Amino acid sequence: MEDSAPSNELDFVHDAVLLPETVAAVLGVKSLPKQTGNAAQSNNDQNSLNISGIYVDATFGRGGHSRLLLSQLADDATLVVFDKDPTAISVAQELASKDSRVRVVHDSFATLTDSLAAMGITQVDGLMADLGISSPQIDDGSRGFSFMRDGAVDMRMDTSRGQSVAEWLEQVDDETLANVLYEFGEERHSRRIARAIKQMESYESTLELAEVIKVAHPNWQRGKHPATQSFQAMRIFINNELGDVDDFLAQSIAILKSGGQLAVISFHSLEDRRIKQFLQRHSKGQYPEDENLPMPPNRPRYFSKPKRVGPSKAETSQNPRARSAWLRMATRTDTEYQQTIAP
Repeated sequence: MEDSAPSNELDFVHDAVLLPETVAAVLGVKSLPKQTGNAAQSNNDQNSLNISGIYVDATFGRGGHSRLLLSQLADDATLVVFDKDPTAISVAQELASKDSRVRVVHDSFATLTDSLAAMGITQVDGLMADLGISSPQIDDGSRGFSFMRDGAVDMRMDTSRGQSVAEWLEQVDDETLANVLYEFGEERHSRRIARAIKQMESYESTLELAEVIKVAHPNWQRGKHPATQSFQAMRIFINNELGDVDDFLAQSIAILKSGGQLAVISFHSLEDRRIKQFLQRHSKGQYPEDENLPMPPNRPRYFSKPKRVGPSKAETSQNPRARSAWLRMATRTDTEYQQTIAP
């Protein structure tokens, strides 16, 4: 039986995944000083590294990573935070009102270069991103992300703009819907599910949509709701999540200073594969399009050898949603960015 959902999304608690690991990675240190008390304590505290520079939290969420990062930054440092979600932006603006080092951007991290340029920032010392959907968004049924709590079939990260999933479902044809379910949800039974969805009279309830998918799904995986992959696919598609990730990664090359750090957390293979291939490409200088060439060109290496870290057993025990998370990190080399080379 489910607990009743809080009436205000601001009341939801979000456990930041791989928290100290990510902050240490974006600062370029092996580990953070041992924290005593509140992680967001003053940067003048003896537990602070007191590091200067310009940093970006590309997915602010509820600010878990940002607050810990701020506790390690000097008074003259700057932290720019991005988020699509209006509720997350409200939390970020509240933080900015109390900490002059914080600057807030209500937009996708795909606008990284232009948004920073508008602030007079051309390069940064570190970029971190926690991809995908946050616990508050999932747990608030009214947002439409959950197939366990009823709500409007919305699924937009930014509810102030764009088309909802319900509006899209009214217009899309069976074949396009099936292709989306397969491409973004890796749903093997996409065509059967798409036909069932398109036979619905309306798309007003997430529970009704989940039930239709459940009935249409011929092969349930134990311990996994049959609507999981379909909901994931529609959410990723409507928010252009993978396209935004590609744009963000491509821009990181020119935005990061020499020695700057990139740290990105992903939760499913579609995201993780993109990050892995991007870092492999730009750390080895091995481009897929060069494979069949008799003499491959000498490509630039923009990143050091990447590293990957997963959650500890203690973290997954405390927060089961962390079990699928991977943190990939790499250091920007001193190779000058060549804009003629495709990211």
